[in-house]
Amino acid sequence: MRKQPLILGALAGAATVGGYAPYDWFVLPVLTLAILITLWQHAASARAAALIGFTFGLGCFIAGVSWVYVSLHDFGAMPSWLAVALTLLLCAYLALFPALTGWVCHTLGCRSQLVALATVPALWTLTEWLRGWLFTGFPWLAVGYSQVPESPLAGYIPVLGIYGATFLTAASAALLAIGIASVLQRREKPPSPSVHNPLRHAWLPALMVVWGGGFALQQVVWTVPAGEAISVALIQGNIAQDLKWRDDRVFTTLAAYRDLIASSDARLTVLPETALPLFLHNVPRDYLDAIAAHARRYNGDVLLGVPERLDARTYYNSVLSVGSAPEQFYRKSHLVPFGEFVPLKLLFGWFLDVANIPLADFARGETSQQPLAVAGQQVAVNICYEDVFGAEIARQLPQASLLVNVSNVAWFGRSIAPRQHLQISQARALETGRPMLRATNTGMTAIIDAHGRVQNVAPEFTASVVRGEVSGHTGVTPYVRWLDWPVLIVALLLAAAAGIKRFLRRR
Repeated sequence: MRKQPLILGALAGAATVGGYAPYDWFVLPVLTLAILITLWQHAASARAAALIGFTFGLGCFIAGVSWVYVSLHDFGAMPSWLAVALTLLLCAYLALFPALTGWVCHTLGCRSQLVALATVPALWTLTEWLRGWLFTGFPWLAVGYSQVPESPLAGYIPVLGIYGATFLTAASAALLAIGIASVLQRREKPPSPSVHNPLRHAWLPALMVVWGGGFALQQVVWTVPAGEAISVALIQGNIAQDLKWRDDRVFTTLAAYRDLIASSDARLTVLPETALPLFLHNVPRDYLDAIAAHARRYNGDVLLGVPERLDARTYYNSVLSVGSAPEQFYRKSHLVPFGEFVPLKLLFGWFLDVANIPLADFARGETSQQPLAVAGQQVAVNICYEDVFGAEIARQLPQASLLVNVSNVAWFGRSIAPRQHLQISQARALETGRPMLRATNTGMTAIIDAHGRVQNVAPEFTASVVRGEVSGHTGVTPYVRWLDWPVLIVALLLAAAAGIKRFLRRR
């Protein structure tokens, strides 16, 4: 196989990261996927198409998630060679999904533009969904996340969710590939039958319909404010990760958060994930009582990120409410593999010996937890990585009027990870039609409105308090009602239809 398609695939994959935060060139993934589709259509075999898909994925994930190295080496104290190897292994695993898409697409006959238009969006969506589920899931850099505001395709997210945005981004790329094929065909004498394209005059109008439909859907109001707006304060403590768990820094950290809370007169104050670096039973009771008394002064509540130990072997990554409402807990249920638990300990127990990760064996909270009734709102809390899973966030709706995410992405240093995570939270706000409040340790602490737009954000790596007025929302978006099922069913039907057509043709 020639090297040029593999190199071009890798470069296109790396360039795709420009479509995500902090760059936000949302048209770029459409272009890079169109290049990938064109490469697949000219691949000599299904194996060649799979290799092109693999190099595309490897370029994308090395450029987009290599910040994993920072957590393993800089803060996990792992030897650099091992941290590099594990980061590359993760990227190679993730690259298998576009490789699978390329192999199946070629097998189904994607040299035909009609087949490509049906199969590429369907299979890309299905493999992204599979990536977000297999081995507890890693849906980071799903293509749909590149289409949050200001992209017109953001209008589809309250209806079809992030995988719907993925489907339509890939469909847009397939239409653009038709345009590319038309240009290539005009340059060939005689025209190549492999690029015969009955849609060569319709691709641009079809693309305009897809993007125009997204713009029209952005004008639809799916949810509405309910009750009076409340004042909120989101606290960014900026506690360095390498100092956070040191015994000699614990009370300095507690004092810093106490002072930041005291500076707020908000009705709802939110602290980051594990803001208090002690198990809850070790936090001085008078410290919690003072925070609760301050919150009651404003008829409000404070949400505190704090690890919670129930017994010698069971502890949770929790959020505790204190203040006017009775104390309530949210316990994280979707844990991070190798960060908050080690799967198959008999096989991977060595990881705990080489990585210096505190509290690396959390217990899972219940999946059926209800919103916390605080500050006159029903607040759906999620912790860090959990807001990457849209269908799981929707479990607490329509009861919830606000979303709250507490995170500590200081693990990834001065990388693009915190801004990518903010973009993911924008998608959750769009899917649910609810404002999202994000309190993080080092960034990006922000208020996101129910339309997925960032209203206020703190500078990274500063001790800050983001203040604002937020209205809880009521109502149900189509996505909350139907989740990912409509998109997945359509994708399965399209893939099945292409498979049946291929089977019948071979007979």
